[in-house]
Amino acid sequence: MSLIQAIILALVQALTEFLPVSSTAHLILFPWLLHWPDPGLAFDVALHAGTLLAVILYFFKDWLKLILCGFGLKYPANATKEEASLSMRMFWYMVIGTIPAAILGKLFHHQIEDELRKPIIIGVSLVAIALLMRWADAKSRLVRKLESSNFGDALTIGSAQAIALWPGVSRSGITITAGLLRGFTREAATRFSFLLSAPVIAGAVLTELPKLIHQHKSGGLDLPMSTLLVSILVSGVAGYFVIAFFLRYLQTRTLKPFIIYRLIFGIAVIALAFLHATGR
Repeated sequence: MSLIQAIILALVQALTEFLPVSSTAHLILFPWLLHWPDPGLAFDVALHAGTLLAVILYFFKDWLKLILCGFGLKYPANATKEEASLSMRMFWYMVIGTIPAAILGKLFHHQIEDELRKPIIIGVSLVAIALLMRWADAKSRLVRKLESSNFGDALTIGSAQAIALWPGVSRSGITITAGLLRGFTREAATRFSFLLSAPVIAGAVLTELPKLIHQHKSGGLDLPMSTLLVSILVSGVAGYFVIAFFLRYLQTRTLKPFIIYRLIFGIAVIALAFLHATGR
């Protein structure tokens, strides 16, 4: 893989990790459509490290407050008792919301990697979740703020995040949809989704990192370290701005453009996969 290809895929990862269009689908389909080589495990770890960096930096103050208050400390010092209590609850809601994806990923990681990363499956998933997003976006009451989160929200959105392990679903897409169905505003559902993404992405990176280190030490790394570092930087910087854009966008707009994109892209992928299978 050339440096230009790596940068393009890093930008694709940054855009699609946080927008509700499925980063997994795009990272699988882009090389497939453009006849590029499979970038491999090392590159996948690098891209996720970049988007992890983006979400940690953007929500650094939020996570610092949640973690400190979650373990019984008061932060910031001038926070009221009610604010500290809310931050403590939110921290443990994030913990609860992470559990379903952690369990499902542990149990079915290899099956997902080996059996579900097929264009036809991804295409169908893109279309199906687009229709679900459209229904949720139209039916949601759009009245609840993040401060009203409860145990049921954490369990529902966390379970939706576990479903996102299925390629083509989109972690942000399905969790935002779940948040909308719980009555959150679009911005609140997205903020919950992005906060919840940090531990899941971190878990994925930490799980694969030992394999990457072993691969590097054994001389089996098929990408220069400089390419991996550039990919992390590009993915992280672009991802930061995508988060800022999307949160601001949803303050006044709907998910309609992303729904339309998923439908068009999904139908195109299904058609191409059918043509490829029939040798046309």
